Amino acid sequence: MIEINQEQVHFLTQKKDYHIVFVNSPFCGTCKVARRMLEYIEGTLERETFYELNATLAPDWVQKQEVTSVPCLMVFKKGQLVDRLYTFHSVPYLLKELGPYLI
Repeated sequence: MIEINQEQVHFLTQKKDYHIVFVNSPFCGTCKVARRMLEYIEGTLERETFYELNATLAPDWVQKQEVTSVPCLMVFKKGQLVDRLYTFHSVPYLLKELGPYLI
C-alpha cells in the first residue's frame, strides 16, 4: 500500500486510470482490519494497488469528498469519483466489488 498525503491525493485523483484510495485513521480498529484485507489482496495480485490516506492529516480533502466515516475506499478516474465503499465484509466481497477496477 502506498501512503499519500493531502497534496498527493489531489494530483493522483486527476489521472486517467483508475486509482483506489483507502481513507482511514490510525485510531480506528475497523480500519486496521480493513487494511489487512487490502494488504492480502495486494499480496494475491503481487502488486501495490491501493493508496492509503490518513484522514486526520487531510481534513480539507476528506470534507470536500464528503467522506462520512472511515474506513472508506474511493475509486477515482479522471478526477471523478466512480465508486465508494464503506463496508469491508470479507476479502471475496472486496474482490467482487473492486474487480472491474483492479484489471
